[in-house]
Amino acid sequence: MSRRIGFLGFDGLQALDLFGPSDAFRSDVFLNRRLNGEVQAHWPPYDVVVIGLTGRRFTTSSGIVVKADRIIGGRIELDTLVIPGGSGLRRPGIAEKAAAWITAQAPHWRRIASICTGIHALGPTGLLDGRRVSTHWTASQDMAHRFPKLRIDPNALYIKDGKFYTSAGITAGIDLSLALIEEDEGPSAALAVARELVVYLKRPGGQNQFSEPLHFQITATNRFADLVTWIHSHLLADLSVEALAARTFLSPRHFAREFKREFGTTPASFVQEARLADASRKLSNGHRRVGIDAIARSVGYVSEDVFRRAFERRFGVSPSAYRARFANGPTTHRP
Repeated sequence: MSRRIGFLGFDGLQALDLFGPSDAFRSDVFLNRRLNGEVQAHWPPYDVVVIGLTGRRFTTSSGIVVKADRIIGGRIELDTLVIPGGSGLRRPGIAEKAAAWITAQAPHWRRIASICTGIHALGPTGLLDGRRVSTHWTASQDMAHRFPKLRIDPNALYIKDGKFYTSAGITAGIDLSLALIEEDEGPSAALAVARELVVYLKRPGGQNQFSEPLHFQITATNRFADLVTWIHSHLLADLSVEALAARTFLSPRHFAREFKREFGTTPASFVQEARLADASRKLSNGHRRVGIDAIARSVGYVSEDVFRRAFERRFGVSPSAYRARFANGPTTHRP
C-alpha cells in the first residue's frame, strides 16, 4: 500500500522545502509501474498530503498560495511527517502550536523529518533532546542557543537518529527525500527519481562540499557509490588502485575488474577524469589569479607538466588557453 507523507503547511513556509521533496515522493518515475523491467505491484509508493497548521490556505515566503488537504486537529494517519522550514515558524505561537500537535501524534507515525529550520517545530517537543541533528548552517548557533539539549552538526546534509530525520537548508530536503525513498524502495528507485529530477543522489561531504557528476551516481548502486563520493571529495589523497581497493575490502585485481564492469572505465581513468573536471571548473570560475601549477597541485597532480599534458589530451587546449576562453566571456560547448 502507498505510504502517506504529510507536509506541515503554514504562512511563511520556504516553498522549496515543500515542493522539492513532494516532487521527489510523487516523481513521474512512479507513474510507470515498471522499474528495471519489473512490475511494481504497489506503485505509486507514496501519497502526499499537505496539512495546514492554522487554515486551509497558507502563503509561502515567496508569495505562492497553497491549499492544504487537511488541518491539524486529532489524529491524521501518516507514515511520515515532514516539517518544512521558513520564517513563519519564528512568529509568536506558531512553533508552539505545531510542537503541541506533533507531541500528541508522534507515537502514531513511523518517521518524523524536518527540513532546514523546520527544526523550530521539533525542538520544543523534547523528542530530539540528546539526538544528533542538522539544520541550515546559518541557523546552527541560534538553534544551539534555543535548544541546548540538541547535538547540532552544522555541516551534515541530513542525519538519521532513531525515527527522526533532520536536514540542512532548502535543497538538502531533496537529498533527505531521496534517502527516505532509498530506505523504502531501494537504491534503484531512488536513483531513478534522482535522474528524473536531474539532481545528485548522494552529495559528498557536508553543506560546504561540491557534488560528483550525476552519471556516476546513477551508475553506482553498490559499495562503489560511497567510493565515488569519497574520490571526488579527496582528490589530493592516494587514489591508486591499491589504495582504492583497500577501501572496498577487495584485492587490487578484483577491484579493478569490478570497477571497470561497473563504470566501463578503469580506476585510473576515472580518477584522472575527476581531477581534470575539477581543474576545468577552477580554471573557468573564480580562480584566474591562481597559477596553473597551484591548480594542478590542488587536484592531485604533483607535476605541472604531467597535468598540462593530461589536460590538453582531454580538452584539446592547454590550461592557459582554456582559462583565456572564459576570461573573454561565455562560450557555447557543442559535442
